[in-house]
Amino acid sequence: MYKTVVVVPNWNGADSLPVCLDSLLSQTLKPYIIVVDNGSNDGSVELLEKNYPQVELIKHDDNQGYAGGVNPGFKRAIEMGAKYAAPFNNDAVADKQWLQKLAEYLDRNPGTGIATCKLLNKDGKRLDSTGDYYTVWGLPYPRGRGEYDINKYDDQTEIFGASGGATLYRVKMLEEIGLFDEDFFAYYEDVDLSFRAQLAGWKAAYVPSSVAYHEISATSRKMKGFTTYQTMKNLQILMLKNVPRKYLWRVGWRFTLAHTLFLLRALSRGQGWPALKGDLKGSYLLMKKRSERKKIQKSRRVSDDYIWSIIVHNLPPNARALRKIRIAFGKIPGTKARSKKA
Repeated sequence: MYKTVVVVPNWNGADSLPVCLDSLLSQTLKPYIIVVDNGSNDGSVELLEKNYPQVELIKHDDNQGYAGGVNPGFKRAIEMGAKYAAPFNNDAVADKQWLQKLAEYLDRNPGTGIATCKLLNKDGKRLDSTGDYYTVWGLPYPRGRGEYDINKYDDQTEIFGASGGATLYRVKMLEEIGLFDEDFFAYYEDVDLSFRAQLAGWKAAYVPSSVAYHEISATSRKMKGFTTYQTMKNLQILMLKNVPRKYLWRVGWRFTLAHTLFLLRALSRGQGWPALKGDLKGSYLLMKKRSERKKIQKSRRVSDDYIWSIIVHNLPPNARALRKIRIAFGKIPGTKARSKKA
């Protein structure tokens, strides 16, 4: 029986799959590896069947997104009785001890459901993520993204959430809170899962001794307007599902301002149609998510104030336009950073 299952979602990633899978096969803690192919037409399936017979292949006829590309692997992990399951991007490469370090941390900390690594850019010179934060503006962001001081975040610490690109999840937690929400398709489904975990009383941790490398947006760059559409759609449902009622209005009015600004900027950059479609789709999904919200909030085990204490009370570091607006109209009460730096 395998202790861990690693799930690689793939869509036309034949160029990057070999180095990704070779790094997983070289792990000091040997995982059971599953590739979920989302209807690739670039020879990915043929490559896998010919060169990686030891890897289980699940084939979709069409692209079911990141969430739909990971969940079948998670379900297999549950069926197999695995203790842990990790999604791993097809454009990522793992250090040999990446998985072992994460599993050892979860072994030592039974109350922790999520352990994530130091995720570096492909060349190892910049940070991609050292965990995810959620802000009072309804905007999540990856901690440390783009920073060149890769040793800045060398302290092991609890975090709000984790990137789905190279993170280990406790299967017991997944059975309790559910898998990735497939309505997200791609982007922020990992923040949603982390938020649900926090509401259910599970902790998330950053383990800097675990390292992986990632080519940011290698897949999404192939689809024009994809990121804009998914962002406009998913940020709405992320907030509605998870933010406690006591603080929903405080996050909501800030988010409305940010969301409107995003839409205007998309229009000015020729991305108006994807943005408008995403906004409309997100608004439609809000009706569906109301029932899911009731279930999530009813079953939670932590207080409103605990959630308010672990989110960042400031703007994301890259929200330059919103910062200018805030300066222009004066300081907005309640946005000063508390214990976390924005």
